[in-house]
Amino acid sequence: MKENKQMKAAAASALSPSSVFRKQPSASAYIITLLLFILFVAVLYSQESRCLIAEEIGQPEPLLAPVLASHEKLPFALRESEESCDVFSGKWVRDEVARPLYEEHDCPYIPPQLTCQAQGRPDKDYQFWRWRPNGCNLPSFNATLMLETLRGKRMMFVGDSLNRGQFISMVCLVQSAIPKDEKSMETNGSLSVFTAKRYNASIEFYWAPFLLESNSDNAFNHRISDRMVRKGSINKHGRYWKGADIMVFNTYLWWMTGLHMKVLQAGSFEDEVKKVVELTTEEAYAMGIKSMLRWVKKNMDQNKTRVFFTSMSPSHAKSSDWGGEPGGNCYRETEMISNKTYWGSDCRKSIMQVVKDVFRKSKIPITLLNITQLSSYRKDAHTSIYKKQWTPLTPRQLADPVSYADCVHYCLPGLQDTWNELLFAKLFYP
Repeated sequence: MKENKQMKAAAASALSPSSVFRKQPSASAYIITLLLFILFVAVLYSQESRCLIAEEIGQPEPLLAPVLASHEKLPFALRESEESCDVFSGKWVRDEVARPLYEEHDCPYIPPQLTCQAQGRPDKDYQFWRWRPNGCNLPSFNATLMLETLRGKRMMFVGDSLNRGQFISMVCLVQSAIPKDEKSMETNGSLSVFTAKRYNASIEFYWAPFLLESNSDNAFNHRISDRMVRKGSINKHGRYWKGADIMVFNTYLWWMTGLHMKVLQAGSFEDEVKKVVELTTEEAYAMGIKSMLRWVKKNMDQNKTRVFFTSMSPSHAKSSDWGGEPGGNCYRETEMISNKTYWGSDCRKSIMQVVKDVFRKSKIPITLLNITQLSSYRKDAHTSIYKKQWTPLTPRQLADPVSYADCVHYCLPGLQDTWNELLFAKLFYP
């Protein structure tokens, strides 16, 4: 940030009358110079610069649902929803009667990274919010209906740790309707399987943060800064997804390494000499999404199965984005953002445009769960410091909780239960 301030100061000096421009410049000259400066900073400061550009050109429009192929009736649908009701557009309302949908201590499958109450969070306000769409209501989540629908079937979540959180939420939403001796959870490498024995049903999660094969595929040891994916490699993971009846994909956060993404074209990730090309983040992300669509077309029967894609989950790493004190983040945030026009500045616009463009051209019936905007308001919902840490904290970190607050993942019960209510609504009332 110091370098950023120095760069801005240098630019201000360059724009002063005593430097390059000896005469009073015109308005158009100012505009051109400003745009050139922004472009320069973008190249110099990689991912952070993308945020600067986004702020200069204005707030992005909310992501629209892509145009998908029309069908008489989608599998599992009980009836069509009202065309005029967009369940992703609405507002959060306080509900201390029906929320939370389960208690943290009643769901033994929540990992300690998401059990905020057990890890010392002093407030519970984040648990009492319900999403209410404009012009309609979300159908109440019905665990028995979900389990009966899954009888003899597999539901699978595929993606990163945010999708794992949604998977755990779904398990928590249904597990109370199953006797203790008729349910189990097993994890083997990248695959976690919750089994409801009476229903011969499973809800599964498969760790594949890029969907494609990558050097970050180890489910337990994947903290690699120099991330790389292999082009055309989705079948490496896809072989474990075959046979699923309901698929829920996500992929986003791991692609955001800067302005470019390394793509392996030949050789192994461990080879010292290998063929690697760099694509822009948008090009690489589009490559991944297109690979997912091709896999779905080849392996999923659109007359019997359903496929969902969860849109980008926002982080709240800069409190200045919502008018808070500079240098802060989601730490100690217990109230949501009330500004309905708030979008944030974590640079999702270009990636969301990729999803919109790629899905719009596709004839494959994938349902988009557009959780991005509704989740943007929920700076209060993150695990923050109330989670089990993967590694011991240093004395310096302990002295500055902002430095280790997790502003990406969410407490359970909480926000991700709403994501599954939306999934439930779109599964049965598309």
